[in-house]
Amino acid sequence: MISVVQSSPQAEKEVLFHPELLQKFDINGPRYTSYPSADRFRSEFNELDYIGALKRLAKEAEPVSLYFHLPFCPNICYYCGCNKIITKDHGRSAKYIKYLAKEMAMVCAQMGVQGKIPVTQLHWGGGTPTFLSHEEMTELMQHTREHFELLPDGEYSIEIDPRRVTEDDIALLAKLGFNRISLGVQDFNLAVQEAVHRVQTIEETQAVIDWSRKYGFKSRSIDLIYGLPKQTPKTFKETVDAVLNMSPDRLSVYNYAHLPHIFKPQRRISEADLPGAADKLDILSNTIERLGEAGYQFIGMDHFAKPDDELAIAQKEGRLHRNFQGYSTQAECDLLAFGISSIGKVDDCYSQNVRTLDEYYESIDRGHLPTLRGLQLDQDDLLRRELIGELMCQFALDTERFGQSHQIDFATYFKPEIEELKTLEESGLLEWDGATMTVPIKGRLLARRVAMTFDRHLRESQARGTYSKVL
Repeated sequence: MISVVQSSPQAEKEVLFHPELLQKFDINGPRYTSYPSADRFRSEFNELDYIGALKRLAKEAEPVSLYFHLPFCPNICYYCGCNKIITKDHGRSAKYIKYLAKEMAMVCAQMGVQGKIPVTQLHWGGGTPTFLSHEEMTELMQHTREHFELLPDGEYSIEIDPRRVTEDDIALLAKLGFNRISLGVQDFNLAVQEAVHRVQTIEETQAVIDWSRKYGFKSRSIDLIYGLPKQTPKTFKETVDAVLNMSPDRLSVYNYAHLPHIFKPQRRISEADLPGAADKLDILSNTIERLGEAGYQFIGMDHFAKPDDELAIAQKEGRLHRNFQGYSTQAECDLLAFGISSIGKVDDCYSQNVRTLDEYYESIDRGHLPTLRGLQLDQDDLLRRELIGELMCQFALDTERFGQSHQIDFATYFKPEIEELKTLEESGLLEWDGATMTVPIKGRLLARRVAMTFDRHLRESQARGTYSKVL
């Protein structure tokens, strides 16, 4: 494993940021929070398939990860591509919590486990999880603890909208067991905020950071988005500087994916206001430079962390993993997902719930798990999932060891892929050290492009129009 940290911030910028490579290879592709990616899920996968996976999981008796999709938001952000429900009616969220409890009970009944199931990771996403009232948050965690045991050293995280929380909210979250928070910021420039219908002050955000430290949260992460309307290299640098003053443990710097044909709210964004390709590259270059100067380490994809953060340490020790919530220090455990549109990973299957409240309530009222679609992975899928995970997390793969562990001859099994890799190798995105394939520092912003070479489903379909840009 090769660390990204260089002898100087300027050296890191020069090595990590290569505009000619970014322009050449910035194509559409999956983010690989899963392999195969969610667009490969099939409607033929049904409730019975999911139940079978749950029963196989129960026999393993290993700790699991939990995800709860809480879709409610009081107002819409135009850039957002999440499955959300815009409302101010807490009657809707109160009802939803009760159905989440029913879904948990149904899943655990199918597993048939005696006692509580151990949990090493939990995440509330959305939507805006802090839309819930104190009573609703407490009720949901109580229902969760009826079926699951949250282990002492686990990661228990929640997504926070700083505009919607008070100190009492953060105190309650700590009391409920949360120990990590992720704050949405996107951009602090007022013109940008108004263009995406999300006005949020530095002071509001700083307050949440301060409260999280006061109440003992172990980690703070801030999300930024570049490529939003009205952004310029100058204004985004000001946002980055403001965020660095808050000293978060982790930063995610996402490229805005403008897909108005898929996400209707994005139709309210004027394409004429979006920064051009040259400005986006400048924004990315400046951001990498500033984060390097501040001592942050590039973890992969869009993520940066302080060198003493758990993600950075896990990567250095070869323990980093990637799942639907991004990078994680937890082992590749199974994921039970609850709520509308949530995606779980159970045994050798992915399973996704129905997308609307009406479908969700109707299914549970009929005594059925709300399974919409999914996928049972074959041996080739499992093999490639592990390979892509190694590349995305460690930027290296010992092909000899990998072949032995899977009882394959790597060069024969991946003959077409190795041939295709030659183009990436010639451009500097890939290097070989004996049998070890490495994504060097100059190629790490494009690790997704290297991973795409091993994506059999992508190769067979060549359908890339629904994915975001690699950068």
